Amino acid sequence: MKVAILSRNKNLYSTRRLKEAGEAMGHEVDIIDTLHCYMDITSTRSAVRYKGKELPKYDAIIPRIGASVTFYGTAVARQFEMMGTFNINESVAISRSRDKLRSLQLLSRKGLGLPRTGFANKPDNAKDLIKNVGGAPVVIKLLEGTQGIGVVLADTAKSAEAIIEAFMGLKANILVQEFIKEAGGADIRCLVIGGKVVAAMKRQGAEGEFRSNLHRGGSATVVKLSKEERDTAVKAAKAMGLNMCGVDLLRSQNGPMVMEVNSSPGLEGIEKATGKNV
Repeated sequence: MKVAILSRNKNLYSTRRLKEAGEAMGHEVDIIDTLHCYMDITSTRSAVRYKGKELPKYDAIIPRIGASVTFYGTAVARQFEMMGTFNINESVAISRSRDKLRSLQLLSRKGLGLPRTGFANKPDNAKDLIKNVGGAPVVIKLLEGTQGIGVVLADTAKSAEAIIEAFMGLKANILVQEFIKEAGGADIRCLVIGGKVVAAMKRQGAEGEFRSNLHRGGSATVVKLSKEERDTAVKAAKAMGLNMCGVDLLRSQNGPMVMEVNSSPGLEGIEKATGKNV
């Protein structure tokens, strides 16, 4: 098959590994910088142009679209879809997963375990918002944040109110979530492909850090999942409409809770932790 990987950096571990694996299976694999694509939109024949030329017909695309270029990246992916190209993660599903609030609402509708979450527009709702998610400590998250950036743990109601008011004063959209203390600063990343969990790792936050992101100094080890955790990850991927994604779970006293669903999960951490060729 002729496959295109939509990625802004051909040297990234995940992009490189996907190209290597595809070519090892006999496919022709091109890496295309998403931001250098431009679209020819007509009622009779749609096309994607790249560096002054029309791109050839691809059988499939693998979008590796970063959060900072979601709008343009999904537009490019959608153009390929209009041309009849198979997309492993459809543009609408990527957009859905990038909106943290929409994601939580969709997961909630499917009855999946979630940390109790509040969302408001005005600072005068702050007190009730904190109380409604179970009181301090609470986690405050920027809707647009990635890799743990824009995630704050507020230990007291007073500090939570001050942080919420500060964010809202800057016109930032935030979520307020209950703090799952028993998770101990750890989460589980499940890699789901085609409705199956193919690999899983436990990410532990650095000393004194409640965020477990590897970008923030966290460590990763292989982990054995329970049937409930496996089922939750698969259902979360299905709720988002994603064929390939990373589902982040917290182990709580009420069972597994979905923290986030990532449509372009990194492959380096999970391959090194599990020793699997994902």
